[in-house]
Amino acid sequence: MHALNRQQFPGNAYPEKIIQFGEGNFLRAFVDWQIDLLNEHTSLNAGITIIRPIDSAFPPSLSTQDGLYTTVIRGLNEAGEAVRHTRLIRSVNRELNCYQQFDEVLALARNPDIRFVFSNTTEAGITYVADDKLTDAPPSSFPAKLTRLLFERFQHFNGAADKGWIILPCELIDYNGDALQALVQRYAVEWKLPLAFSNWLGQCNTLCSTLVDRIVTGFPRDEHAALQAEFGYQDQFVDTAEYFYLFVIQGPQWLKEALCLDQLPADKPMNIRIVEDIKPYKERKVAILNGAHTALVPVAFLAGIDTVGETLQDAQLSEFVEKAIFDEIVPTLDLPRDELESFSHAVLARFRNPFIKHQLLSIALNGMTKYKTRILPQLLTYQDRTGRLPVRLTFALAALLAFYQGKRGDESYPLQDDAHWLEHFAALWPSVDAGSITLADLVKQTLSLESHWGEDLTRVKGLVEAVCLHLMRIRSQGMRTALTVCS
Repeated sequence: MHALNRQQFPGNAYPEKIIQFGEGNFLRAFVDWQIDLLNEHTSLNAGITIIRPIDSAFPPSLSTQDGLYTTVIRGLNEAGEAVRHTRLIRSVNRELNCYQQFDEVLALARNPDIRFVFSNTTEAGITYVADDKLTDAPPSSFPAKLTRLLFERFQHFNGAADKGWIILPCELIDYNGDALQALVQRYAVEWKLPLAFSNWLGQCNTLCSTLVDRIVTGFPRDEHAALQAEFGYQDQFVDTAEYFYLFVIQGPQWLKEALCLDQLPADKPMNIRIVEDIKPYKERKVAILNGAHTALVPVAFLAGIDTVGETLQDAQLSEFVEKAIFDEIVPTLDLPRDELESFSHAVLARFRNPFIKHQLLSIALNGMTKYKTRILPQLLTYQDRTGRLPVRLTFALAALLAFYQGKRGDESYPLQDDAHWLEHFAALWPSVDAGSITLADLVKQTLSLESHWGEDLTRVKGLVEAVCLHLMRIRSQGMRTALTVCS
């Protein structure tokens, strides 16, 4: 069986037009996969050079396979059918180590054909490092590295207006483009670079905030040997991901033409959106995808279920999740109803993905903060718009308080949250069991913590009473019986 490389497996090769900071699984199964599809179906004709932004030799360089690798995309499609697609990715040309090949990295800035820069350097990557200097080879932070390359390009092309870059960071922070642009401009000022460079940065480069969404499960260690036998070649960089993906880019509409999205055949659409503001899409994702996750975890786990997939296979729990989404979350969001419902159906298909076993306890991490950010805004908006509390989102709050008792029948399980919450419930639940305080006391003491919730939730009309009633039923009747009030 031959090792994967371009000599043994010749095929399409594309001219260098894209720089990518980050060699990890996510970008390879998200951005590089999408570029590969655009290369196939449009005239984009863009090859990618990956820059490894950290000083590490592990994992080995993708250049050992001439940039080639295989993606395995699997999940439930729009028709609810289990699908599995393999694709040999040819969009990547090579990988450079920024610390060992910095001269070659700088040379990229002098290539007139480079037009795009993508990045995913983790949430900590878009950060300021005071010690970074223009003369470092390279500077340590990603924004400083990018500033150095941009200045190299500015000097080489004498500030030509048509040599600016389209920069699309994919780090998981809010308005990542704005954050990155602010740091690049900060380095330009602190390094005392010419004012003309700062003007060129702002006027001739397009730096966009993005929202990225795809579960990338990465290297399939347990299936690797079987997959290689299926492929008929050795591939040390196999990358697996779910079927669903979404790439939202906040930027000018001419980006559709720049990315050749306007050339896609009608039967080959891609889930890439160019929008004026990513905020509604961020709110949609947090409320529907993340909010549904957070709502179902304590309910399903205390009902005896261990994974998200099993939850959606259970008729009672599946009904709870679906009604929470369509009846209580979707009505609070400000996007077209058909878009929200389409996204909701995609979310449910992702939850049902038979190829991913998502443990409920792993999602339960920091549940109190997740409820505050992912569900509470919808609960309050729903009440404001209808004059009623949303039954299922309120029930999920009661289930969350029950979850923090740390027991499922006779079984104990680990709780993972900030120390003050662990201490809070470690003091209150034994007191309830001992009869020294009531369930109502526990609920009031928890919901009144304005420092966490941002307001005193005991002042929300009917919330304490509703949570107390749900919690009492969960404790006295069990989760399954208590859940019938949500049908």
